[in-house]
Amino acid sequence: MKNALRIILFVFVMGTVSSAMLVGLNLYTTPLIERNEELKLKASVLDVFEIPYGESEIVNVFNKDIEVIQKDKDKFYKTTAGAVAFEISGPGLWGQISGIISLERDLKTIRKIKITHQEETPGLGSRIAEATFLQQFRNKEVLPKIIFMPEGKASGKNEVDAITGATGSSRAFEKLINANLEKYLAILKG
Repeated sequence: MKNALRIILFVFVMGTVSSAMLVGLNLYTTPLIERNEELKLKASVLDVFEIPYGESEIVNVFNKDIEVIQKDKDKFYKTTAGAVAFEISGPGLWGQISGIISLERDLKTIRKIKITHQEETPGLGSRIAEATFLQQFRNKEVLPKIIFMPEGKASGKNEVDAITGATGSSRAFEKLINANLEKYLAILKG
């Protein structure tokens, strides 16, 4: 009986101490994680607008060159030249895809896309985040919608090459881009 009480007391003390340490660690790291996420977002917005910055000046450059526009729960980022960017997100083939897209002042020409998170198959669908794949979106028109074509077949002003061997990821990304563009353009023009 005495040994059983010692074991119960030991487990209780260790559980309490461990829980207190985890709560303390969470309280300490949560603001750091939130700050890093904010810096990542601001750096990504600067990237899609192709505004140069140094690692230590992200916040200053962002605050100087970018206007944040809040419409209900949606955020838009605007440059002094009138280009606009917004976050895009939605389901890919295997998981969530998130990124930022910037449009020229005309709200119909893509300036740049950056993927900030994706869970697609490494080496195949994950190529949606590669600069060489995303480069083909530059100067493409979003109206009536972006169309993915078999690799090497894109020729229209709104056509891009899909990723060979990753048809499902390409189709999911096409759907994600068009759905987000439709939603945000309606808000911007409305």
